[in-house]
Amino acid sequence: MKTVMITGCSSGFGLETARHFLGEGWSVVATMRNPREGLLGASDRLRVLPLDVTDSGSIARAVETAGPVDALVNNAGIGWMGPLEGTPPDTIRTIFETNTFGTMEMIRAVLPQFRARGAGTIVNVSSSTTLKPLQLLSVYTASKAALNAFTECLALELEPFGIRTRLVLPGRAPGTSFGANAKVLMTEAGGIPEAYRAQAEQVFAAAAAAANADITHAEDVVAAIWRAMIDPDCPMSQTAGADANALAA
Repeated sequence: MKTVMITGCSSGFGLETARHFLGEGWSVVATMRNPREGLLGASDRLRVLPLDVTDSGSIARAVETAGPVDALVNNAGIGWMGPLEGTPPDTIRTIFETNTFGTMEMIRAVLPQFRARGAGTIVNVSSSTTLKPLQLLSVYTASKAALNAFTECLALELEPFGIRTRLVLPGRAPGTSFGANAKVLMTEAGGIPEAYRAQAEQVFAAAAAAANADITHAEDVVAAIWRAMIDPDCPMSQTAGADANALAA
């Protein structure tokens, strides 16, 4: 029986990915900042651990407690929408600490056991925003574009050790907590600066107009993660969701 460790399992893609792997007979180490009892039901193949990917001590404790794992899904991430001029430096650092550096530290923590075993699979969840420049997403997209480049280089670096590394690029998914978390961050940072208000209104209006268009559903992302995990011929990078596929095309 194989074991997968998944970050960001409190909602959205991470939660559904954990459910899918459990359904496929895997053992799952589901991690989240604030574990909630009963969120994933009860199973002797499930462990729920606290983990903050921006805290190296938290990462070390979670990986040690998890014990041997065969695979890692780096799903934890936070969103942000706003102009650079209105984005506080601390917010920029928080976004990169979570979306980019946290993933790097998670991988560093599991690599010794993967190398010793001569096997292991790493799937990093990025974003389809890296495929096309979009207004007010410069900071968020930069954090994910850095993750893409890191993952592609790392795949070459780890291949000699029998370790596979892959990327999944989801599209827009209103059903996740991504948007809500982004709004909280924006509010805490003071909202959209007045000089950018008209531009922001255009972006929000376009998003509202596309609300009923094809979007990304959790099952799209789960399917891409699952393929990356079990298919040795899976491409380096996969889009997930109708809107992400359209951007790629």
